[in-house]
Amino acid sequence: MKLRSILTDNVAGLQRSARLAGRETMTISSNELRAAGLKSTLPRRKILEVMESRGTRHMSAEDIYRSLLESEEDVGLATVYRVLTQFEAAGLVAKHNFEGGHSVYELNQGEHHDHILCVKCGKVEEFVDEVIEQRQHDIADKAGFAMTDHCLYIYGICADCQKEEAGV
Repeated sequence: MKLRSILTDNVAGLQRSARLAGRETMTISSNELRAAGLKSTLPRRKILEVMESRGTRHMSAEDIYRSLLESEEDVGLATVYRVLTQFEAAGLVAKHNFEGGHSVYELNQGEHHDHILCVKCGKVEEFVDEVIEQRQHDIADKAGFAMTDHCLYIYGICADCQKEEAGV
């Protein structure tokens, strides 16, 4: 657990600006991989490139694998899963297990946010709401807990899918 804390602290110090709200893309160099306790291998760099360059922040292992295939990269699906697990342990990515067994990964950019997910098309949006954040802290305090972390997933049907259902 202490090693994970050290790695997380190292990664937190390496993180750059987020993609949220149109901010610059975060890039992780070979030196930063090594600082996180990982060798800078070609598959690791290629997987990071895919995650950094895609227009979507939330990608499944299969999405990453398909993107690598489209780029004619020779990285197997098992390698993608293994590398993502290593990245998660090092604090480089966050894994989200959505309802129905839908798991996605996103680069850990050091900023807390919550998620709203369409149950029809799988679209994932991020949001930050200070009222919700404060309420969660109040609930933890009232229950006698010192909150260390939390996650909030809201499930619903996005506007596009609602229009499609209505035949608009």
